[in-house]
Amino acid sequence: MHILVRAHGKLLERTVDTLSDDELFRGAVGVLDANRTPHGTKASPKLYPHQWSWDAAFIACGLAVLDSRRAKEELASLLSGQWSNGMIPHIVFDPSATGYFPGPERWECKAVSPHPPSTVETSGIMQPPVHALALAAIMAADSRSAGENCSRWHSAVLAQVVAWHRYLLRERLDPETGLLVLFHGWESGMDNSPRWDIPYEHVVPGADLPPYDRLDTRHVGSVRERPGTMEYDRYLWLLEEGKRAGYEPSSWREVGSFQVGDVFSTALFAAASEVAATCADELGQNALGTELLEMAERAREGVRAHIDPKTGCAHDVDLRTGGLLPHNTIAAFAPLLCLGADDPAFEASREIFFSDGWCGAGQLAFPLPPSTAPGSAAFEETRYWRGPVWPIMNWLFSWSLGRAGDIAGESHLREHGLDQLRDGTFAEYYHPFTGDPLGSISQSWTAAAALLWLGNGRLVHRASGMADAHGLT
Repeated sequence: MHILVRAHGKLLERTVDTLSDDELFRGAVGVLDANRTPHGTKASPKLYPHQWSWDAAFIACGLAVLDSRRAKEELASLLSGQWSNGMIPHIVFDPSATGYFPGPERWECKAVSPHPPSTVETSGIMQPPVHALALAAIMAADSRSAGENCSRWHSAVLAQVVAWHRYLLRERLDPETGLLVLFHGWESGMDNSPRWDIPYEHVVPGADLPPYDRLDTRHVGSVRERPGTMEYDRYLWLLEEGKRAGYEPSSWREVGSFQVGDVFSTALFAAASEVAATCADELGQNALGTELLEMAERAREGVRAHIDPKTGCAHDVDLRTGGLLPHNTIAAFAPLLCLGADDPAFEASREIFFSDGWCGAGQLAFPLPPSTAPGSAAFEETRYWRGPVWPIMNWLFSWSLGRAGDIAGESHLREHGLDQLRDGTFAEYYHPFTGDPLGSISQSWTAAAALLWLGNGRLVHRASGMADAHGLT
């Protein structure tokens, strides 16, 4: 493949090795096989050796293309860490894994809260609620399979998803803004995004911040790809605040130095609640379906209230000051996740999404959305959520556009998203201008995205497991 890349202010042509669909499919299966553990699928080989909440949900979606039993194992493993108050924590730790900080000894969840499970170790915060998508993918896979009736399993997992959504509605939906409240940038899944630059200014680590040794920078090509030292001090100080609040949202609202209303997570809450409602209806649980649709509408109202009418883009809120947090990041396209294609705000947001300032920017290696707009003052082409292109975001928006009936938009992201992955590295994120892989290589949710895009017409659902999939085609 020949691509144009920008280097030293000039456009240059570069040739890259590319995989065919079959090779890409097998490579994705190989990544998920290699990252498999007795406790689920680690997010990546070294940098993320545990289960991350929204990673695992997307991974389960991808696994459902191949083997619904393993997809069930993935989701069940994550849900084994669900707290008694309904929260699904952002990490479920693999007891056999090493080399990750902060681990359970730093979170001290069981020492400060009555809610964590006794059987596994977890973190004390959450991530975006996309787990209903995994349940729906598994139910769809099982419906195509001639295997056993799994409705009892589906109903049990639906009950856990409903408990999770009730927690979000009860404990995290801010009554004034209608947005989900976050107490840590990690809860957004977009840790160091420019979205959080202003609220992070409120976070002043205390002199009693326990010392620590960062391990994340050992597993990437350059420390410039990761958050900086000051950012990490703030991350760990917020963890200390969480411990002092017992990880109780009501207590954390009193003491937390980082409190934001997250429009992107709220949009995902709306979309996932609608998906969960469909699952409930398919299982004959219509009352739950109605309850979930009401949750979806509550969340959608929160998103609507924070859309700029001139642009169709959405803004977060700094709940400590009440100020809007305008930003030129991918999260501004939250309306694409939860509004219908006939909605004017959806159309306005879509127009910007594919404009010259975003997917249509001429200097991009692939016409895909960077995590921060190239024209933004906060843009950094190699640093985590401040510029690189994330394949899982490409898949998420392609899924959302397809769900809204925008087949052209869905096809655009699918075609170019697959082209980005044909280097075979399955990287965590990519350089927006050169297309080079960045962050962690062999990232599980990147492999899952490839399987989801390639899955049409290739669904396997082998009860004997994923190893058989290597012989496909």
